[in-house]
Amino acid sequence: MEKHSVVGHEEWLEARKRLLAEEKEFTRARDRLSQRRRDLPWERVEKNYAFDGPRGKASLADLFDGRSQLIVYHFMFDPDCDAGCKSCSFWADNFDGIDVHLAHRDVSFVAVFRAPLAKLEAYRKRMGWNLKWLSSYETEFNHDF
Repeated sequence: MEKHSVVGHEEWLEARKRLLAEEKEFTRARDRLSQRRRDLPWERVEKNYAFDGPRGKASLADLFDGRSQLIVYHFMFDPDCDAGCKSCSFWADNFDGIDVHLAHRDVSFVAVFRAPLAKLEAYRKRMGWNLKWLSSYETEFNHDF
C-alpha cells in the first residue's frame, strides 16, 4: 500500500480547502459542458426504426408511450455473446422500477440492446429484471445514435 503523509488537523483542513476549490471549479466546468450538450440542436429522425420486444414490433415513436420525452439507455450486448456488458448490467439493476418516477415527469424509459430478442429474454430472466427493453438487432439504430 502506498504511504500517505499524516498531518495535524489544521494542515489537513488547509489541504482540503485547496482541493475543495478545485472540485468546485470542476463542477462549474462540468455544468457549463452539460449546458452546451443540452443546447445542441435537435435532429429530425427520418428513418423508421423497428424494435423487437416481448409484445412484438415497436417503432421509435411507440417508445415514447404517449409522453413528450424519452430516455434510451444503450445497453451493450454484443449479438455474438450470451450475456450483456458487466457495467451495463450493474446499472440495469438500478434502473428497475424508475419508470414509475419518470412517468410522473412525462418521461418514458427503455433499454435498447443490439442482441436478438431471444438472448435478451433469457438474460432478463436470469437477472430478474422487469425494465422495458427492446432489441435493435439488425437495425441501424445503435450506429445512428
